[in-house]
Amino acid sequence: MRAVGSGAGDVRTALAAWLEQRLGRAGGTEVAIGDLTSPDAGYSGKTLFVPATWTDRDGARRSAELVVRVQQSDHQLFVAPDALRQARTMAALAGAPGVPVPEILYTESDDAVLGAPFYVMVRVHGRVPGDIPSWHARGWTVELSPADRSLLYDNGLAALVALHRVPRTAELQFLAEPGEGTALDRYLTRLEGWYEWCGPSRRFGPETLAEGLRHLLDHRPDDPAEGVVWGDARPGNISFGDDLSVLALFDWETATTGPPGIDLGWWLMFERFLCEAQGLQRLEGVPDREGTIARYVALGGADQPHVDYYELMAAVVMTLISSRLADVLVSSGKTPEKYASVFPMRAVGLVRESLDRLGRSS
Repeated sequence: MRAVGSGAGDVRTALAAWLEQRLGRAGGTEVAIGDLTSPDAGYSGKTLFVPATWTDRDGARRSAELVVRVQQSDHQLFVAPDALRQARTMAALAGAPGVPVPEILYTESDDAVLGAPFYVMVRVHGRVPGDIPSWHARGWTVELSPADRSLLYDNGLAALVALHRVPRTAELQFLAEPGEGTALDRYLTRLEGWYEWCGPSRRFGPETLAEGLRHLLDHRPDDPAEGVVWGDARPGNISFGDDLSVLALFDWETATTGPPGIDLGWWLMFERFLCEAQGLQRLEGVPDREGTIARYVALGGADQPHVDYYELMAAVVMTLISSRLADVLVSSGKTPEKYASVFPMRAVGLVRESLDRLGRSS
């Protein structure tokens, strides 16, 4: 956690005025906000933690811990970042059985307030498995017993299974990609466009990355399923309670519709990215790749016969994201090239591994 740096005073003043206007519609007055802080990680958007107090219409003093998520404007990891779409997704999922999400309070589309669209949600206090360093190597997860780690992992997978059971209601229809064909066809069309957009950043294992995309396009399975897809399903996007129950699923930037294998493939790929690809061993109690697939099915998830294909898809997407991130880190002067290249090269290695697995099974 870090304090917000230069310009924090202006941001705080703007937020206080904006919150006073919003709360005022419900009779709130005397709005005050404390010091702004932000998490240490996160590049696809700007996150601010905002303690706020106000007086309600009955004269009682109220307080809340808020999270403001601002759409990234000075660098882009995705073709068309859309913070308000994330908020709309979480609002539409609110109340879905087994799929807890943060409570969305407000959205703002006017760039004039904070320089980009943003949304406000209630802060969820829990523990999140770390990415850097990997939760398989350091952090609070290392201190858990093997049985508790198994419980944590099962609870996360159970939430994913519950998401894949959510009916695709009219409120969630906006997630569907436009175009013709199945949801998978439309997803691949978008992936092609993203690949082209990332052209200048495709300098890490470009031949392997191109081979991976070509395999996805030429060997797409006959999979007509179309349900809600998280797009970033992994333990690091889950807030766990002290009892290791799931408090909230967050980071819905790449949510879409399609086969549930997209999410399971991403989960499998990301665990490899954080563990075996770094030369680590999974903590006792955490299942390996095959064990994770078995647990997903045992917890009620549908069998995914094309999971190898979807894991390759995840590795290709991860390579595009990490390649673009490497460029952002280097161009901003935050990270030297030799360090920034570690992540995309690791992802390229997973593309190669997936291609080899698919080659052996064909």
